[in-house]
Amino acid sequence: MEKNIEHVLENQLCFLLYASSREMTKKYKPLLEKLDVTYPQYLVLLLLWEQDTLTVKKLGDLLSLDSGTLTPMLKRMEQNGLLIRERSTQDERSVLIRLTKKGLNLQEEACVIPEMIGKMSGDDKNEIEDLKSSLLALLKTLQAY
Repeated sequence: MEKNIEHVLENQLCFLLYASSREMTKKYKPLLEKLDVTYPQYLVLLLLWEQDTLTVKKLGDLLSLDSGTLTPMLKRMEQNGLLIRERSTQDERSVLIRLTKKGLNLQEEACVIPEMIGKMSGDDKNEIEDLKSSLLALLKTLQAY
């Protein structure tokens, strides 16, 4: 008896998360191109719009990225005039990240993005909140395992 591979694949949680993540990132791409930032750079901006200054270590922890991935991205963002990296005067091992005026000004342009993504995601606020809650619980469970 021949198996229907598509149904086997669609039953895999990892595939559904992977495919959904790729589709979501595709939806962000044209919106972020207007800001001249990539999706990971947008995530950095979101954190820095919330908190004026963060260490590279804290950014990495919050984004689940290692410094080998994060540092080159931060360097590109600095070269593009979005942020400043500077050594902490209290602890020279720490590098502090803060936005420039250009980086701060992008927040106004970006404020429409969550609403647009919400519409593309079905625009049912309760469903989206339930999904976010489930995904956060899954993430915490996987990280703790």
